Amino acid sequence: MSLEIRQFPCLSDNYGFLLRDPASGLVAAIDAPDASRISLEVQAAGWGRLDLVLLTHWHPDHTGGAAELKALWGAEIVGPAEVERVVAPDRTVDEGDRVTLGETGFEVLELPGHTLGHIAFHHTAGANLFSGDVLFALGCGRLFEGTPAQMFASLQRLAALPDATTIWCAHEYTETNARFALTLDDSPALAAHAEAIFAARARGEPTVPTSLAIERRFNPFLTAADVEAFTARREARNGFR
Repeated sequence: MSLEIRQFPCLSDNYGFLLRDPASGLVAAIDAPDASRISLEVQAAGWGRLDLVLLTHWHPDHTGGAAELKALWGAEIVGPAEVERVVAPDRTVDEGDRVTLGETGFEVLELPGHTLGHIAFHHTAGANLFSGDVLFALGCGRLFEGTPAQMFASLQRLAALPDATTIWCAHEYTETNARFALTLDDSPALAAHAEAIFAARARGEPTVPTSLAIERRFNPFLTAADVEAFTARREARNGFR
């Protein structure tokens, strides 16, 4: 049976994700932006439990609800060592570690750049990547701690995953990302993709998840030829509104 995934908006532009392993009934949250909203979604889904909170990095809009979720549900907090700045994890993980939710396994990928200890959770059997703030639809995370070379390497690593990989990114930034991408690429294909994004947002629909095939084709940070090109694009995006 395939992993069940429930996506919902949190805070101003975050997405929360709840995952359920059908074989065991165990439930996990990817990041903890809002404990109250996550708890409501657990109940709305009829799942009635939360066993794991899987944190991608230390920023408060990803960790702020973790302690409350542990208190409410007895959930185990799992994440990179850097989350200790905000919350005490029950288990720290890094590159090559494996996290299991019942019969569902996740490979931990270390992806520095946005923060130095940022990780992603890769559900290889179902081709799902929970990318946190590294890779977005048509974008990538700002470099708060890491270097351009680190982020470029992290993105190139993700670009090498299978095209069928579904990217579950943590923010709804796609409309602005699309407008920025259009300043670099005037192809009809990107224009059509951007128009579909603008229409979806006008209807109040999410643009997440995306696919790696789409991002490899249109994401300006994945199509950058080298670190220098990536750096120029990231700096230009920083000031783009």
